[in-house]
Amino acid sequence: MLDFFIGIKFEYPLVFLVLILYLICVRWCKAKNIAIYFPNIPMLRRATERKSSLLEFLKFLSIFSLVVALASPIREDILETQNDKGYEISLILDASGSMEEYGKFDIVKRIVMDFIDKRKHDKLALTIFADFAYVAVPLTYDKNSLKELLERIDVGVAGKQRTALYEALFLSVNLFKTSKSKEKIAILLTDGMDNADTIPLEVAIKRAKKYGIKVYTIGVGRDGVDFNSAILRKIAKETGGDYFNGNSIQKLQEIYETINRLEKSEIEANKYIKKTYYYQYILMLSLLSLVLLFHLKNVERE
Repeated sequence: MLDFFIGIKFEYPLVFLVLILYLICVRWCKAKNIAIYFPNIPMLRRATERKSSLLEFLKFLSIFSLVVALASPIREDILETQNDKGYEISLILDASGSMEEYGKFDIVKRIVMDFIDKRKHDKLALTIFADFAYVAVPLTYDKNSLKELLERIDVGVAGKQRTALYEALFLSVNLFKTSKSKEKIAILLTDGMDNADTIPLEVAIKRAKKYGIKVYTIGVGRDGVDFNSAILRKIAKETGGDYFNGNSIQKLQEIYETINRLEKSEIEANKYIKKTYYYQYILMLSLLSLVLLFHLKNVERE
């Protein structure tokens, strides 16, 4: 029990000054009552002494617990992920209408989930694109949440008519703005060509190079018909990554296995503080004390 209270601290300790002010008023700000003298007053005092003490105690308890609640008692637990060898990787997936053909998107999702399982010590992010691009999950160690969200994503979540490939690359690169990792990687998978015209290719590549991100590109389907390998090669070459043609399930698996074997580098530890609040329990005690105090005073008047 003692260990529990040792870990408690207050978010707003200055609130306890109100309690000091209250104690000063109790001592020096007593109301003056008209003295009425009649026989047997000592006996009257003894009769009311216990009840008066109880009322004073309840009054003090209600005010004291209210002040403690306002000071906001909390317990802080520090969660720290230790330094390890790994990458910061952004997964960029095409979810346009063409990925619905032959169940390509479902196949890719299964392969990517297997890839996620093998990245034990990496921070991963997920960006989806079709008519527009959006960051579904920023860089995180929480693999389970990433997989759960990926499981729910399907073709059409970002439209079905266009392929905002360059926009997806640009948005994904922005995830690394504050990164201090030596190895930053983006894995871009598509079965189409950019036709959204929202971000110029050179702008997206320049941004990737600025933050030192290696982009590994994967073309799914038929080169020159479904996707443009020249563009994907350009992105990979200029950023220091590599280009792959994943024209079969086996090939896709091999590609992700290849990326999985890349040399790992140091990832800096992250620190998180989890706060647990207890003010609601103290506030409940204060309210109960006030209710009992009012009840006893009403009984006294009757």
